[in-house]
Amino acid sequence: MKLLQVDLKDRSYPIYIGPDLLQNADLLTGHIRASQVLVVTNETIAPLYLETIKNSLHGFQVETVILPDGEQYKTLAYVEKIFDQLLRAKFSRNATLVALGGGVIGDMGGFAAACYQRGIDFIQIPTTLLAQVDSSVGGKTGVNHPLGKNMIGAFYQPKCVIAATDVLKTLDDRQLSAGLAEVIKYGLIRDLPFFEWLEQNISALISRDDEAMAYAIERSCQNKAEVVAEDEFEAGVRATLNLGHTFGHAIETGMGYGHYLHGEAVAIGTCFAADLSRRLGWLNDADVDRILNLFRAAKLPVDPPEMMTTEQYLDLMAVDKKNVDGKIRLILLEALGKATLPINIETSILKETLDSYAGK
Repeated sequence: MKLLQVDLKDRSYPIYIGPDLLQNADLLTGHIRASQVLVVTNETIAPLYLETIKNSLHGFQVETVILPDGEQYKTLAYVEKIFDQLLRAKFSRNATLVALGGGVIGDMGGFAAACYQRGIDFIQIPTTLLAQVDSSVGGKTGVNHPLGKNMIGAFYQPKCVIAATDVLKTLDDRQLSAGLAEVIKYGLIRDLPFFEWLEQNISALISRDDEAMAYAIERSCQNKAEVVAEDEFEAGVRATLNLGHTFGHAIETGMGYGHYLHGEAVAIGTCFAADLSRRLGWLNDADVDRILNLFRAAKLPVDPPEMMTTEQYLDLMAVDKKNVDGKIRLILLEALGKATLPINIETSILKETLDSYAGK
């Protein structure tokens, strides 16, 4: 087992990475301070791992909420179902919520924990690669709105993250690739040696080689932990973690939540960002080709949906947390391995990229 620490002073917490961690009852119960525990999961994960978690919680008052699986259910209406169960079971402020699932469950569970009685403890047990390397770490929680992704939420840190690598054996190929989009992101924004390692080892990750996967998860979590420790509330460098996300969120919203997996939309959005970075003179053709080739090797899409227009992108990108005074601000690449902080982009050059991908 690998142990990393997210250093946030009195809100610091560990990330445990390794196989067979779900069977380690002491690991989970050591971060629970009272008897009441609510496990929030979904219909895909519950048959696989819920009983294992409940067995680890023998002796606790355990309640469960099993939600539908999919980004389209990441809404306030489904968070209400979590509140309903907490209230029906008369859970107190000392209760703990365990989020067992992918990024959707982690975001919703964390948001419910942040809101219930103004904050109860929660633990992240991510079961997808994307959640293990990104969404479970850093305390971003929330839900989607029909007009914008992740626009309703809170910063709220977990008590720990338990990333059991063996659960990835049951992850389908599409979800695995979606997670690799966020892994690649870390190399692009701040870790060029990792990007180069990924170029050499992407086939091993696709084939789920245990050693390669463990290294990629640990390196990704280390990068995320360092950024979050420096900038918990996204006032500066943490925004670089959103490379490709403004474009990607526009695709997810415009196409309807659930049409693209989040990692798929981020991969396409990062290709947009790479093209725009090239137009600004920061990347050359060879750099952009390396990015596209790595995404393709990870079995991720690089071409946007044909039905979305430039004007649709602009309208949807106007609803983004990085924007200031109505101006679109983007994370771009000054070089491979070096991202910019959010910068204002002239609409004319942004349209050049959007037109080249989306049509007028």
